[in-house]
Amino acid sequence: MSMRDITGPTYVRNSRADKDVYEYALVRVVPRVERGEFFNAGVLVYCRARSWVGARTHLDEAKLAALDPQADVAGVRAALRAVEGVCAGGDGAGQAGADDAGRRFRWLIAPRSTVVQPGPVHTGLTADPEAEMERLLRSLVR
Repeated sequence: MSMRDITGPTYVRNSRADKDVYEYALVRVVPRVERGEFFNAGVLVYCRARSWVGARTHLDEAKLAALDPQADVAGVRAALRAVEGVCAGGDGAGQAGADDAGRRFRWLIAPRSTVVQPGPVHTGLTADPEAEMERLLRSLVR
């Protein structure tokens, strides 16, 4: 009896061998840092095997206003755009733009006490990091 007879073709198609490890962190908006209240406004995804890093953000202005009616909406939007820009790299990302994908991800997930903060890092397996980023945005942010 061969291994194929035992596992069947379904196992072969769903094998982890065709997937890569990825890391992700949520991007949180903490309008009043002293209160510690936050909501998710984006996701950072890094896949070392593919040298890929990406970020997608979505600002829910109603949540922001509920936590701080005087919040600087334009400032929060600019900070979220900056996160996406650092992930994209290049000249628009400043000094970090020349770094490799892993260094940009590590820089973005470093703890900070500002209005826009990274959450804890989690891991998973994916065959498509960009599709995974969109799935995480839909399920954890929007």
